[in-house]
Amino acid sequence: MTQNRIFIGDDIPGRLDLFLARKFPKDFSRTRLKEMITTGLVLVNGKSVKPHYVVKKRDSVTLEVVERETMDTRGEDIPLDILYEDEDILAVNKPAGMVVHPAYGNFEHTLVNALIYHTREQLSSVGGTVRPGIVHRLDKDTSGVMVVAKNDFAHRSLAKQFKSHSLVKIYRAVVKDVVQHDELKCEEAVGRAFLNRKKIVVKPSGGKEALTFFRVLERLKGATFLEARPQTGRTHQIRVHLASLGHPILGDSFYGGGSPLINRHSLHASSLEITHPRTEKRITFASGLPEDMKQLLVALRR
Repeated sequence: MTQNRIFIGDDIPGRLDLFLARKFPKDFSRTRLKEMITTGLVLVNGKSVKPHYVVKKRDSVTLEVVERETMDTRGEDIPLDILYEDEDILAVNKPAGMVVHPAYGNFEHTLVNALIYHTREQLSSVGGTVRPGIVHRLDKDTSGVMVVAKNDFAHRSLAKQFKSHSLVKIYRAVVKDVVQHDELKCEEAVGRAFLNRKKIVVKPSGGKEALTFFRVLERLKGATFLEARPQTGRTHQIRVHLASLGHPILGDSFYGGGSPLINRHSLHASSLEITHPRTEKRITFASGLPEDMKQLLVALRR
């Protein structure tokens, strides 16, 4: 990673994204600069701001740039729990604790490293050299089903399905307290917190549309086992929606669900139904609950 510190001095004030575009006309696209700002890789006077922040004289702007397209991502002999594989796609059961693709602080031991080794680098190139084959992601501590594209044809088809929400995603979660209603719906818009860019919050104004349906599977002592069906794919969507309903996921200390009974948030992607890119037939990949969530349910039933 490289760092560039810019002292504004007597530059003409203007929007941060436009200012950076003028400073680096050949290095970054406007889209890349906005992404860097919103994810906290650009700081003004040591703080995260929005792309439309107006840069003032004597402001200092710090950029943290990960050279993601030139990063040497290598295959690693990491065991994969493969649910399905053919010439176009591959479905895996990702374990909790595994990062999906290399990024600052996690350049090795990711799902991508394992996929490169397993497929002998036969993955789609749409995501670049850092995210080959990756069409969607799960949080590091979320376990469960992911589908991977082995060529660009499959990648484009899957990406279109995720964008149009024509596929079916089902999750399992254990949440705090007893949920009274058998079914719930949350349609609160979400977006990044202003002061902590890593955190997602409900944002009635300026947030992105998000919709999740929930169904009670089992009521336990001081907790509830739920099914979640997100209709949109926002970052941390299920975790934020449940926290906003007053039922944060057990183990999710980031959103108020900390628990001594499990050392990660108890969220599992249990199944994913897609249209196969080549055959155009519907196909479903499924994964049973991981052992730590099974033990959590056993403890709560006692």
